[in-house]
Amino acid sequence: MPNISSRGHNMPQSPIRKLVPFAEQAKKNGAKVIHLNIGQPDIKTPQIALDAVKNNSLDIIAYSMTEGSETYREKIASYYATNAINVNANDIIVTTGASEALSFTIGSIANFNDEIIIPEPFYANYNGFAAASGVKVVPVVSTIENNFALPPIADFEKLITPKTKAILICNPGNPTGYLYSKEEIQKLAEIVKKHDLFLIADEVYREFTYDNKEHYSILHEEGLENYAIILDSVSKRYSMCGARIGYLVSKNKEFISTAIKFAQARLSPPTYAQIAGEAALNTPQSYFEEVKQEYVQRRNTLISELKKIEGVKVGLPSGAFYCIAELPIKNADDFAQWLLEDFRYKGETVMVAPAAGFYATKGLGLNQIRIAYVLDQNSLIKAVTILKEALKSYIK
Repeated sequence: MPNISSRGHNMPQSPIRKLVPFAEQAKKNGAKVIHLNIGQPDIKTPQIALDAVKNNSLDIIAYSMTEGSETYREKIASYYATNAINVNANDIIVTTGASEALSFTIGSIANFNDEIIIPEPFYANYNGFAAASGVKVVPVVSTIENNFALPPIADFEKLITPKTKAILICNPGNPTGYLYSKEEIQKLAEIVKKHDLFLIADEVYREFTYDNKEHYSILHEEGLENYAIILDSVSKRYSMCGARIGYLVSKNKEFISTAIKFAQARLSPPTYAQIAGEAALNTPQSYFEEVKQEYVQRRNTLISELKKIEGVKVGLPSGAFYCIAELPIKNADDFAQWLLEDFRYKGETVMVAPAAGFYATKGLGLNQIRIAYVLDQNSLIKAVTILKEALKSYIK
């Protein structure tokens, strides 16, 4: 039988999706499963985006430009201008989700066996795209005790080698919900300029910041134009995860012209999804204000309820809609599977994402889970009640 590639064998499973078969079986067995495992908001997609697709009268669903339609990119540039980010349409490539934006980025800046430094825990698919490209993730540890703040710059510097090509952050963070401060971004800017590295920022949760804190983009920082690469997406901003539309943004012209070659290989981003994405840019600010208020209430409810459980430690998210909770157990993978296979509380159970898959350092996050607070407050309270009862039974 033909052999599977070593890269294929080394591809990590998604900690978010690997337990899906157990959840589906639980449902077939009659259980109700409350999903805390995946960042699929229950917030309604803006009607303006839905109507743009529904009312469109295209006769042919044709290819678009490789880099995305010009009118869409111009409107994206205008959106960034409202966020004090100065870019134009030629600095933007429309991609099939932020995932493809990351794939193009890694392919454009890194050779086989090169390295990218990432504060951990981090979005699990960073591991996957790095493995697929033959690039090594070099983790620098942030801790729940420090609410997952930026690790000391000295920790980054001691990891830089001739093979280091970039530092990658998610701001606000998935899975931690941590929001990097202006001062932290400036520290990263100094180190990438000093060592001639790229600074990649996944900014898909830009709109979701709390407690009167503001998002500070890497492209707010002067002098970083040739170093900065932004990954962005409509998925969470407009609750359009299934549209699979993202952006790659950089003022480094050589990088953009290189990334376009990768984009040409997949021809173009999806036409109807671009129509929806372009229309979504006209979403009124009131939509985001209402959504933010809802997420703040959900966050406060979730954190308050989790803190009532003896032995549980949890960080306080300042952005996005995730948190990491540390449980009084040894193995969250086993616990998460047990929840789906063996535990029921009044006919219900919960599905969580074991956090070890959000780390690159083996042995870290084994007793942690990621929770996405994308459900209404009553569902969150019920889910934490189930989690509390489950921990009692599991520990016994």
